[in-house]
Amino acid sequence: MSEVASRGPGDRPALARLTAIPTAEFGRDYWGEQPLLTPGAAGFGDLFSARAVDELVAERGLRTPFARMASEGTVLASSLFTGSGGFGAEIGDQLDSSKVLEQFAGGATLVLQGLHRTWEPIAAFTRQLVTDLGHPVQVNAYVTPASSRGFDPHYDTHDVFVIQIAGAKRWTIHEPVHRHPLADQPWTDHREAVAERARTQPRIDAVFEPGDVLYLPRGWIHSAVAQGGTSIHLTIGVRATTRHDLLSRLLAHAGDDAALRHPLPLGIDYADPSSLDADLAATVAAAHAILDAASIAGPIAAGLRRAFHEAVRPEPVRPLATIDVLTGLDPAASLGWRNALQARIEDDQGTVRIVLPDKSIALPAEASSAVHALRERDQLAGALPGLDPNSSLVVSRRLLREGVLVPR
Repeated sequence: MSEVASRGPGDRPALARLTAIPTAEFGRDYWGEQPLLTPGAAGFGDLFSARAVDELVAERGLRTPFARMASEGTVLASSLFTGSGGFGAEIGDQLDSSKVLEQFAGGATLVLQGLHRTWEPIAAFTRQLVTDLGHPVQVNAYVTPASSRGFDPHYDTHDVFVIQIAGAKRWTIHEPVHRHPLADQPWTDHREAVAERARTQPRIDAVFEPGDVLYLPRGWIHSAVAQGGTSIHLTIGVRATTRHDLLSRLLAHAGDDAALRHPLPLGIDYADPSSLDADLAATVAAAHAILDAASIAGPIAAGLRRAFHEAVRPEPVRPLATIDVLTGLDPAASLGWRNALQARIEDDQGTVRIVLPDKSIALPAEASSAVHALRERDQLAGALPGLDPNSSLVVSRRLLREGVLVPR
């Protein structure tokens, strides 16, 4: 089957649902460089809907900062749409559905933040998308009344995928004034330039219908206005690791070099640039030595891996359901590796070790085939490869209890 033959729910990787071109082409021509608008070939109702919005607002006890509201570019005070949950839940930071209705009817946009943590269909999709992209992802929903503008023209400091879920929204996209901005380089640093660019001919000026998807690299200026009814869209934010991140980690390793920790000469004259010549030359030489070290890639990769683990949460476990399974584990039970669990498998000296961010799990070497098979497949049922039924149960129980496996 072609990579882009289908974008239906559940039958393609997450990234393939968001684009209608081969992944290699997307990575070469669009990733981090230019927008891509993909007309809706399939809906995304399995991920989100108007009914989901009402459930989150009215029934889930959602609290700030998982929600905010804005009107004509201004973020509203949380007291205008939150309140106490009543007896036993008195803290006044919970969404008040009647207040939300009042503000929404008055033209305010509702933003539901962190849906990758609060709405399981989006959480599952996000875990797959993280695997596809190799970068951390978060998801917000923007619910906008008819003909209302939520935010002024601005740019984001992270890449986004925009999915139109319901209604229609007109998007206006302009070229960047500051390409590839970092997290500490917000659009407000270039407010006048952004406003001026927003008055020029846009790169994209289109009304998005349900199922339409926009990929927008960070730095591209955008604004949107709902058209003729309530609009709901998802914004998937991607925190891409950059070469600046690599450089920052390189500089962190510079502290291990005694030559770079050496003080500048006593009485140095900063008014005379030539007085720095010798020390700059020594600094450059020491930096080259660090860059030329064959071992530097390993520590940098390890640091990036730790940062990635901290930003990405694996599939949740269900403690009570897992205990029930453990109590009467059937040898034919269907088990699966926990999605998006960051782990490394090491075979060494009579053991197979599963190395997690916070712990290490050692098993006998004869369990190696089973561990690798579990990691490589979505699920396994029955006895694990290379183990007799009793050993299979022992390994399954251990990995269920450690949160490596989950029932399927």
